[in-house]
Amino acid sequence: MRTRVKICGITRQEDLLAAARAGADAVGLVLYPGSKRFVDIARAAELRRAAPPWVTVTALLVNAEPDFVREVIGAVRPHLLQFHGDETPDDCDRHDFPYMRAFRVGAPGLDSAAGVAQACSGYRRAAAWLFDSYSPGYGGSGVSFDRALLAELPAQDARPIVLSGGLTADTVGDAVRALRPWGVDVSSGVEDAPGVKSHAKIHAFIDAVARADALLTVRENPV
Repeated sequence: MRTRVKICGITRQEDLLAAARAGADAVGLVLYPGSKRFVDIARAAELRRAAPPWVTVTALLVNAEPDFVREVIGAVRPHLLQFHGDETPDDCDRHDFPYMRAFRVGAPGLDSAAGVAQACSGYRRAAAWLFDSYSPGYGGSGVSFDRALLAELPAQDARPIVLSGGLTADTVGDAVRALRPWGVDVSSGVEDAPGVKSHAKIHAFIDAVARADALLTVRENPV
């Protein structure tokens, strides 16, 4: 299996296109005003229109009002929503739109493997479960989390796993080999400044994921 890559916190068209050229499967647009990578709906719609075919666009939201979520869906037309705040299952499900639920591992209630597993069990309609590190700023902190906290994830009706939180080209390979996620999500780990992506770091990150996938293939299919 090939590990999918999402480059999150895109604010500039040139960075979106660089991510696509490097082989990213998805990009993320942050529609949360508290983020250093915030883009408003008009800008998000522009970036969505600039996305090449077969590059998935995710709209990241944090505790947004239902009317705002509906406005994002109508104006931006993302492929996927990412709920990254304290949204309940009903908050996520009510829009009848594909979504990924993010969990801030290490937060109160998510500071044990049992707590993480219990939280995930309520979001079985999600397209994926994304695991980020706990920070006051709701992501993009560059801080990692203890992977042991994912040890008790429910097997029945489990959703594809996406890893985030403190990943860089130097660390993502180990994470992929250890946990074999469906995908990885990076923001600050490929930046020169918040919202300003380094095209060289994007390439290095995606190359590191590909190398990890290749090593897993060799390990599991020895000659």
